[in-house]
Amino acid sequence: MEHITFKPKGVCSVQIDFDLEDGKLHNVKFTGGCNGNLKAIGRLVEGKDAKEIADILRGNDCKMRGTSCADQFAKAIDQYA
Repeated sequence: MEHITFKPKGVCSVQIDFDLEDGKLHNVKFTGGCNGNLKAIGRLVEGKDAKEIADILRGNDCKMRGTSCADQFAKAIDQYA
Protein backbone atom coordinates (compact mmCIF):
# COMPACT_ATOMS: atom_id res chain seq x y z
CA MET A 1 0.00 0.00 0.00
CA GLU A 2 1.32 3.41 -0.99
CA HIS A 3 0.47 6.46 1.13
CA ILE A 4 0.10 9.76 -0.73
CA THR A 5 0.04 13.29 0.68
CA PHE A 6 -1.05 15.95 -1.83
CA LYS A 7 -1.06 19.73 -1.37
CA PRO A 8 -4.05 21.12 -3.32
CA LYS A 9 -4.02 24.57 -4.90
CA GLY A 10 -6.78 27.19 -5.10
CA VAL A 11 -9.15 25.54 -2.60
CA CYS A 12 -9.95 25.66 1.11
CA SER A 13 -8.50 22.22 1.78
CA VAL A 14 -4.77 22.39 2.54
CA GLN A 15 -3.91 18.69 2.30
CA ILE A 16 -5.32 15.46 0.89
CA ASP A 17 -4.05 12.13 2.22
CA PHE A 18 -4.96 8.75 0.78
CA ASP A 19 -3.65 5.26 0.27
CA LEU A 20 -3.48 3.37 -3.02
CA GLU A 21 -3.48 -0.40 -3.11
CA ASP A 22 -3.87 -2.29 -6.39
CA GLY A 23 -5.41 0.82 -7.97
CA LYS A 24 -8.02 1.17 -5.21
CA LEU A 25 -8.50 4.14 -2.86
CA HIS A 26 -8.35 3.80 0.91
CA ASN A 27 -8.25 6.09 3.96
CA VAL A 28 -9.05 9.32 2.08
CA LYS A 29 -8.78 12.34 4.37
CA PHE A 30 -8.96 16.04 3.57
CA THR A 31 -7.45 18.64 5.93
CA GLY A 32 -9.42 21.88 5.87
CA GLY A 33 -12.32 22.63 3.60
CA CYS A 34 -15.97 21.69 4.09
CA ASN A 35 -15.53 19.00 6.71
CA GLY A 36 -18.82 17.13 6.33
CA ASN A 37 -18.77 17.06 2.54
CA LEU A 38 -15.15 16.00 2.36
CA LYS A 39 -15.65 13.23 4.91
CA ALA A 40 -18.53 12.03 2.75
CA ILE A 41 -16.28 11.91 -0.33
CA GLY A 42 -13.79 9.79 1.63
CA ARG A 43 -16.51 7.34 2.64
CA LEU A 44 -18.04 7.17 -0.85
CA VAL A 45 -14.73 6.40 -2.58
CA GLU A 46 -13.37 3.86 -0.06
CA GLY A 47 -12.23 0.75 -1.93
CA LYS A 48 -13.20 2.15 -5.34
CA ASP A 49 -11.06 2.21 -8.46
CA ALA A 50 -8.91 5.36 -8.32
CA LYS A 51 -9.02 6.16 -12.04
CA GLU A 52 -12.81 5.81 -12.20
CA ILE A 53 -13.17 8.17 -9.24
CA ALA A 54 -10.81 10.69 -10.85
CA ASP A 55 -12.93 10.62 -14.01
CA ILE A 56 -16.06 11.35 -11.97
CA LEU A 57 -14.55 14.17 -9.86
CA ARG A 58 -12.36 15.88 -12.48
CA GLY A 59 -13.63 19.32 -13.51
CA ASN A 60 -15.93 19.86 -10.53
CA ASP A 61 -15.96 23.60 -9.78
CA CYS A 62 -16.47 25.42 -6.47
CA LYS A 63 -17.45 29.09 -6.32
CA MET A 64 -16.20 29.85 -9.85
CA ARG A 65 -12.60 29.05 -8.86
CA GLY A 66 -12.05 26.73 -11.80
CA THR A 67 -11.35 23.90 -9.37
CA SER A 68 -12.63 22.36 -6.13
CA CYS A 69 -11.42 20.02 -3.43
CA ALA A 70 -12.92 17.13 -5.43
CA ASP A 71 -11.17 18.33 -8.61
CA GLN A 72 -7.89 18.65 -6.71
CA PHE A 73 -8.36 15.08 -5.44
CA ALA A 74 -8.78 13.97 -9.09
CA LYS A 75 -5.51 15.77 -9.93
CA ALA A 76 -3.77 13.94 -7.08
CA ILE A 77 -5.09 10.60 -8.33
CA ASP A 78 -4.00 11.45 -11.90
CA GLN A 79 -0.52 12.22 -10.63
CA TYR A 80 -0.07 9.07 -8.53
CA ALA A 81 -2.36 6.31 -9.83
